[in-house]
Amino acid sequence: MNLKDIFNYDLISVGKFSINAFDLFISVVIIIISIFLLRLIKKFFNNRVKAGKIDKGSAFSIYSIIKYLIWIIVILMILETMGVNLNLMLAGSAALLVGLGFGIQQIFNDLVSGIILLFEGNLKVGDVIQLENNIIGRVRVIGLRTSKIITRDDIIMIVPNSKFISDQVINWSHEQGSTRFLVEVGVAYGSDTELVTRLLLECANQVPEVDISPEPFVRFNDFGDSALIFQLLFWTKETFRSEYIRSKIRYAIDRKFRENNITIPFPQRDVHMISDKK
Repeated sequence: MNLKDIFNYDLISVGKFSINAFDLFISVVIIIISIFLLRLIKKFFNNRVKAGKIDKGSAFSIYSIIKYLIWIIVILMILETMGVNLNLMLAGSAALLVGLGFGIQQIFNDLVSGIILLFEGNLKVGDVIQLENNIIGRVRVIGLRTSKIITRDDIIMIVPNSKFISDQVINWSHEQGSTRFLVEVGVAYGSDTELVTRLLLECANQVPEVDISPEPFVRFNDFGDSALIFQLLFWTKETFRSEYIRSKIRYAIDRKFRENNITIPFPQRDVHMISDKK
């Protein structure tokens, strides 16, 4: 048996449909070339990220789009190589696809949302986001149907992509390196407001995660019922750890206020007792 006979040998034969060794060989070659090509493309984007010419999130999104397109083309080429009539197959499955469409509307919605996310780039890998239920997490993977985010408690959440399109999502990392946060504190009436302002700024400057530029600033926000209300506003690039940074600032404020005899008052309420005398 020569090489030609081996290639023409039918491995699968069902009616008029058959797959010979040559068809299988060509299909394997196409898959190997595709895998090699995808590795080259991924290496190209990794080099661009290391060189600082593109950010990691954008590189991942573009690579994902290219990967999906290549595999779609590969599948179509393999089917064509094996003699499958794509036009006939699509026409015959049209009614089935319509029927399935009513049952998998949500899945289809998630798939379309995934494509929109990858093309628009409003959400990228590494972004810190806040969902409508106040869950805050960092985007780990943007898939075609679902995405993965890791919360501050190191819990991996799998979120359908349609949630990012239909719900309100706050992206703390979008188009800027730093995000502004605040710490609010009340001091007793009669306190030296200039001293309070200076101490709050010192507390912010003691925390390494707080950005130097823009500089933190203090706002005398209100005359409260039992306290003068101040707000310390600061910027940080560590948005994912913002609660930890605010905690460090509060520790510093408590220590500074004790050292300088600044009192944080308890809430005060006046209670009037009315006696009903007959």
